[in-house]
Amino acid sequence: MRRFIPVEEWQDPRHQRGMAGERVALAFLTSCGWQVEAHRFRLGRHDVDLIVTRASVVAFVEVKTRASDAFGSPLEAVNWEKRRSIARVAEVWRLRHGRPADEYRFDLVTVMRGSGGLVVDHVEDAWRLR
Repeated sequence: MRRFIPVEEWQDPRHQRGMAGERVALAFLTSCGWQVEAHRFRLGRHDVDLIVTRASVVAFVEVKTRASDAFGSPLEAVNWEKRRSIARVAEVWRLRHGRPADEYRFDLVTVMRGSGGLVVDHVEDAWRLR
C-alpha cells in the first residue's frame, strides 16, 4: 500500500529542491499576471507541475530547478517521454476544466542559482506535440 507523505516530511534533497523551485516559479508567474489553476495536477504517477491561465491562454508548465547547467540545460531534461507524459495529464485537465475558446501550450520555467541569487526564466511555448 502506498502512503502519502506530506511535503514537510520529504527527506530527499532533490524533492525538496524541486518543490522549492515550484514555489519560486509559482510566485514568479503570478507576479507576471498568470492565475494558478493547479499545482501538481496528478494522473496516476504522472503530473503537471503548474497549470496557469492568463486571458484565454492555458499553459501547462514544467518547472526545472538546477544548481547549475553542468549536466545539460533544463530544456534538454524534458525529453520526449516526459513531454508525452505531461501531454497525457494535460489532456485530462483540458477535458475536465477546459473551455472551447482556450488556447493551450506547454511552457518551461527554469530556476537556477546564479551569482546574485536565483535566476528564473520562463520559456513560453517551449515545445509542441507533433
